[in-house]
Order: sequence, then structure tokens, then C-alpha cells
Amino acid sequence: MSEPVTILGLESSCDDTAAAIVRHCDGAAPEILSSVVLGQTDLHEAFGGVVPEIAARAHTEKLDLCVEQALADANVTLDQLDAIAVTAGPGLIGGVLAGVMLAKGLAAGTGLPLIGVNHLAGHALTPRLTDGASFPYLMLLVSGGHSQFLIAHGIDDFTRLGGTIDDAPGEAFDKTAKLLALPQPGGPSVEAEAKSGDPTRFSLPRPLLDRPGCDMSFSGLKTALLRERDRLVEAHGGLRVQDRADLCAGFQAAVTDVLAEKSRRALSEYIASNPFDPVFAVAGGVSANMQIRAALETVSKEFGARFLAPPLALCTDNAAMIAWAGIERLRAGLTDDMTLAARPRWPLDQQSPAMLGSGKKGAKA
Repeated sequence: MSEPVTILGLESSCDDTAAAIVRHCDGAAPEILSSVVLGQTDLHEAFGGVVPEIAARAHTEKLDLCVEQALADANVTLDQLDAIAVTAGPGLIGGVLAGVMLAKGLAAGTGLPLIGVNHLAGHALTPRLTDGASFPYLMLLVSGGHSQFLIAHGIDDFTRLGGTIDDAPGEAFDKTAKLLALPQPGGPSVEAEAKSGDPTRFSLPRPLLDRPGCDMSFSGLKTALLRERDRLVEAHGGLRVQDRADLCAGFQAAVTDVLAEKSRRALSEYIASNPFDPVFAVAGGVSANMQIRAALETVSKEFGARFLAPPLALCTDNAAMIAWAGIERLRAGLTDDMTLAARPRWPLDQQSPAMLGSGKKGAKA
């Protein structure tokens, strides 16, 4: 058994400031020694969404406090670490930059290796942290900013089977919550409201199910919900409590149906080339939705695939996944120097054409 590797991970790509310590020794399960996440919901609540400038400032103020707390909780000192891992993209550039600069300072001050991690890879490698998944496996990465089916062949080797061509599901949940005057973040608010709603009352669309392939679209669904809301407001002089619950239930059911059907197609394609011991994993904030998670597990059973979903605390943005990805990269000899740059865009599959366009900042996904 090799010597244990202990890494500090930093995450600041959106509106969660996080630090974590993860330790791993070959032949044993990884240990999350500490995981600190400081949210910013109260800072953005009045704006109905994340304000990048406010998020960046909060990261700058909180990152060092997160690191101190993570070290204290893990009972670890800086000289007991083997490396510093940090989200280097994609994300809101101000927040990513804050994390990268702190990581560089820590690496320079301690002499420890610096490891830049793709935030999406952190989510995509979570099944290896939580369940010891072996490559290759099928991953549905479904979050506020991203939605894509990936075959994970290795720590730096991903093949995209499909993804969203517009809004990600998490983004659609947030916008739906805003349309219905529900608090942010939208995912938990819509899910809670949907529990008392009728998912069959409104005929909401299931976009792209009439087309082959694994690509998804949620913008039209959001627009359809807006029209139903406006119709109800005009008819009743406002949105009644049951109307809102039914709209949430209908919206959630539509998203669930789309993700389930697209998962069937992705599983068919994946299993065709990987028929032995197939694994279907899900990660990202939307994977915390219990209805969606249950539907994906049912689809996985249809194909005889092992279904993996992270604990709820590891669904949303966290630094434990970044520390774990750092351990994987360190063991593969993949470290960075002080030229490590913060990247607003950083697709995992860099061979496939960009789905959401490109530009000076690079491909979005």
C-alpha cells in the first residue's frame, strides 16, 4: 500500500465558497477529512440570481476563512499536505480568479505542487470518490450551468454523447422559480412546491424528444410555463397557490421525462461499446432532485446498469470533489506551475464541436 496523499481543494466557480481536505491511500476508500461550504444565497436574494461582481467579492473575503476552517476541521496543517488543488474553470471569472490566486499564494508559500482542476471534471470524477467507480462509465452531469452525457474513459479523457443546446436544467429551474416568485436557489424551491401539485394539469412540452440523439433543450419549456402563468394571471387576477404548485409539478415532470428518455438513448450508445458491468452515474446540483434521481435510477435498472448518485452534500458545488480530482491528477503526474490561468470556459470533451457557440473566451461546452 502506498503512502497516503492528502490534498487541499478550493472551489469558487459560482456562488459557493468552499475548501476541503481529502486523503487517499491506494487500496483504501478515500477520506473526506473536512468539507466547508459557505453559500451566498442571502447576498443575491434581492436580485433573483447570482450577481458575478458580488459573488467574486464574497469569494475574496471568504476563501481564506474556508481554508482555515477546513484545516482545523481535518486537524491538518499546511505542512502535512501533498498539494493544493483549485478550480481553474469553467465558471464566473471573478470567482475562479480569486480561487486560483489564493491557491498560487499557498503553493508559493509552502512549496507544494499546484493543480488546476476543471470544475466539470470534479463533478464527473465524483463517482470515483464516493463509490470507487472504474473507467469507463456513463456520466450525466446536470447542474445550474451544464447538462451533458459523457463517457468517462479516464481522468482527462471524456467523450460527449450529447448535451443542452440552450438552458441547462438547473438554470431552467432557477428561471422558473423567478417567474413564479419563489426564492432562489430555484431547484429546491420548485421541488418543494411541486409536492402539492398536479403534474398532469398543464400540457407542457418535452423538447427534442421527437429528434434522435442525446441533445436536450429546456428554453422552450420555460417559455411554455411563462405563457401558462400569464394566462392564469389574466384569468384570475393573480397566481393562486394551487396554480403555482401545479405549474411547478408540471415543469418538474417535463424535465424528468426529458432526462429519463435522453438517458435511455445515452445508455444504449454507451452499453453498445461497454457491455460488461455498465455504470450510469449522475452528478451536479440537479441530481439532488429526488424525483429526477428516482427516474434515472429506474432507467438504469432497465439496462442492467449500476446506478451511482453522490450524497446530497456532494451534488452541489463543493471542494471535496476538487481535492479528489487533484489527487487523481497528482498521481498521474499532472501538475501546474504559476502560469495556471483562470478560465471562464473549459469543455471536458475538447474534440467534439462546441454545442453553445464559441468566441474569444473559447467554447462554452
